[in-house]
Amino acid sequence: MEPAVARPLEALSAYLAEDMAAVNRLIRERMASEHAPRIPEVTAHLIEAGGKRLRPMLTLAAARLAGYDGPYHVHLAATVEFIHTATLLHDDVVDESRQRRGRPTANLLWDNKSSVLVGDYLFARAFQLMVEPGSIRVLDILSNASATIAEGEVLQLTAAQDLATTEATYLKVVRGKTAALFSAATESGAVIAGAPEAWVAALRDYGDALGIAFQIVDDVLDYGGSTRDIGKNIGDDFRERKLTLPVIKAVAKAGAPERSFWTRVIEKGDQQDGDLEEALRLLHQHGVLEETRAEARAWAERAKAALAPLPHHPVRAMLVDLADFVVARIN
Repeated sequence: MEPAVARPLEALSAYLAEDMAAVNRLIRERMASEHAPRIPEVTAHLIEAGGKRLRPMLTLAAARLAGYDGPYHVHLAATVEFIHTATLLHDDVVDESRQRRGRPTANLLWDNKSSVLVGDYLFARAFQLMVEPGSIRVLDILSNASATIAEGEVLQLTAAQDLATTEATYLKVVRGKTAALFSAATESGAVIAGAPEAWVAALRDYGDALGIAFQIVDDVLDYGGSTRDIGKNIGDDFRERKLTLPVIKAVAKAGAPERSFWTRVIEKGDQQDGDLEEALRLLHQHGVLEETRAEARAWAERAKAALAPLPHHPVRAMLVDLADFVVARIN
């Protein structure tokens, strides 16, 4: 990643360095297990794999922007990271993935049972953490997000290989599996700070739009990025027969022969040598990768616009830059 591109994330990370150090200490403390050493082994493999920690940083940023000076934004940030890590462990089992953040997945190094059960443990730890601030509203936000994430994953399971899936259904999936945790992160940070309702809504909307942009970018990069950019193998979504936004757009423009191709490789799963290259040719032929890039940029602009009701603050400027950073990889 080019230094100029990474700078907005680095700026936010530097600003929140003390808070993030506290979050990391709490994560290490709470992922421990006296009776099952495999739990910290599996958890550490993923948590310490060099992820951006974007979601917990959003919680901390929202709380700081709203003027919070108490201790519980750290608990909420750790909660968000545990929920995220648990879903990654489960997703890699469901998708039969072999690489995550440039490293072998936990299910490959250990087994599916370990990944599922450790993911369950992290969800339980997340719920223990989210009740500690003593805020029913925060508990409501984060518990609802956990349910929405699971709902989005199940919807994706049923819609991902159905060529009748629409862009509206895709957006529901993305709002569930990705944007729900982004918006819960920013909203809970604002709520714990006692922010005015207009600020809470602004930060929730920012997280929602940022999360959608983030996922669309990932979907584009699966067909037009590099393994270094996305931390997994190029074409994994294609091999896993996921009907992501570029393919949905291509199917909508397909004639009969092309539709027959998509039916074979996505719906029937009959993939042969050269099929990924043919998929890429069709995506480029119809211009759908550029259309998808434009949608990601539009969601990033919506995220920035959502911040309008918030006061001028160094964190607000960093959140604006962060929205640009999320889509910079596809510009």
